[in-house]
Amino acid sequence: MTIRIIAAAFLALPVALSAQMPMQPGQSMAGMGGEGAPPATCPATPAPLPPELAGWAGRAPVVAASDDAGLAAAMLVPGKGADVALKPTPSVRYPTRPSHPGGSVSSGGLLAFDVAQAGTYRVAIGSGAWLEVVRDGQAVESTAHGHGPACTGIGKMVDFPLTQGRYLLEIAGNGSPAIPVLVTRLP
Repeated sequence: MTIRIIAAAFLALPVALSAQMPMQPGQSMAGMGGEGAPPATCPATPAPLPPELAGWAGRAPVVAASDDAGLAAAMLVPGKGADVALKPTPSVRYPTRPSHPGGSVSSGGLLAFDVAQAGTYRVAIGSGAWLEVVRDGQAVESTAHGHGPACTGIGKMVDFPLTQGRYLLEIAGNGSPAIPVLVTRLP
């Protein structure tokens, strides 16, 4: 009898988790952190992107840094998407501790990007990982956040008011060692 109750509870767990954590297009329960197989409701080809997210479609590979010393090789270009290879969380030395750093089996990393023109910038990622934009050792407060457009593979979008200069993007708590990323200026 006890084994049946435990088995029933175990089988109900994915349903309970999915009710608490809505899945986004491109996510799967197995990864909860990268682009997976599209859900049955999405077409085989990704949905069209709005103009401000057009750079998501042509991503180039980038390897995230594990500390400040590696940032010169871990640069993002605003408006151009990147497929970012992350590091195991225990090896990442965040200059500013993320609010949600992730556990020992998650992945994360550091990326830098330059802002040439002040404005609102959107960071789009392909999962629900934690992200922070940092300048001069302080996290920049976000002004908006939400899910990406349906069936595009964008799992999360966060907007930040940024001025001219160099910024650090901290990614933490990703469920897989890779993540698509786009930093773009909004019109």
